[in-house]
Amino acid sequence: MDDTALYTIGELARRTGLSVKTIRFYSDSGVVPPTDRTAAGYRLYDVTAISRLELVRTLRELGAGLDEVQRVLARETTLSHLARTHLELLEEQMRLLQTRRAVLRAVVKLDRSTEEVRLMHKLAQMSDEERHRLIDEFWDEVSADLNMTPGFTEWMRSAKPNLPEDPTAEQLEAWIELAELVRDTDFRRAVRALSQEHSDRRDAGESMAVANPEDARKWWAITDEARVSVEAGTPPESAEAQALVERMVAMAAVEWDRPDSAEFRHELAEHYDNDTDERMSRYWELLAIINGWPAHPVTAASTRWLAAAIRASIK
Repeated sequence: MDDTALYTIGELARRTGLSVKTIRFYSDSGVVPPTDRTAAGYRLYDVTAISRLELVRTLRELGAGLDEVQRVLARETTLSHLARTHLELLEEQMRLLQTRRAVLRAVVKLDRSTEEVRLMHKLAQMSDEERHRLIDEFWDEVSADLNMTPGFTEWMRSAKPNLPEDPTAEQLEAWIELAELVRDTDFRRAVRALSQEHSDRRDAGESMAVANPEDARKWWAITDEARVSVEAGTPPESAEAQALVERMVAMAAVEWDRPDSAEFRHELAEHYDNDTDERMSRYWELLAIINGWPAHPVTAASTRWLAAAIRASIK
């Protein structure tokens, strides 16, 4: 392109792909003023004006307002500062869009009413502090006035949902589902019943010690192996299943301070037979998704398989 050449507004439109109307608007607003005019008063533009016009188009396509463009061109602000400002705005818009997408996906999946959709949208927009408060209130309610092992409720409620700054759609959907789960009256009633059983056993003299993180990982390994065995069709009375039972009984005897006996194994089997509410397992699955933890889903099929395997071990 000739640095000394001057171009009419029509030639400028052909070179840039912008309409004559748009170029005239930028020219009239002083963003890209004409370099010169013909004797008849027609506007002429040089190569600098063309470069300026290309920059204006780029900034406008990136969402900059006309006043912001003018400030950049007048060197009242830097291009870097403008880009940083718009990047922050764009990222916030993307977060809002992700939230809306998560709510809409949940609506499609769960077929909820108009009022429930409004609530889901509110849940999706909660802050970390509000999310933590909801979890704390849940555990407060399901354990209130019960003889819980010291530290047990605190250990359960310490696992908080912490969405990352840029959560995935899956993490947002998991939070919506978790929030709905802990607000569900029937689920609260079921967890309260489990807490009552825990309290009754302490009243009867059992220690019901709190598992530390290392112990928790050992129990997760047991349930993970049970789930794999169920999926593989391994019989509960098989040698592989019985080896798993022996490990589990040994762990339980130490944790609950009970000697290994037929009676103890019957009780353990009953425990797993009754532990078939998959919503509690889903609670931990959802937390794992939200926080990026390894998942350890416990299904009703795997707990029933464990119960059958324990009974098969009783002589």
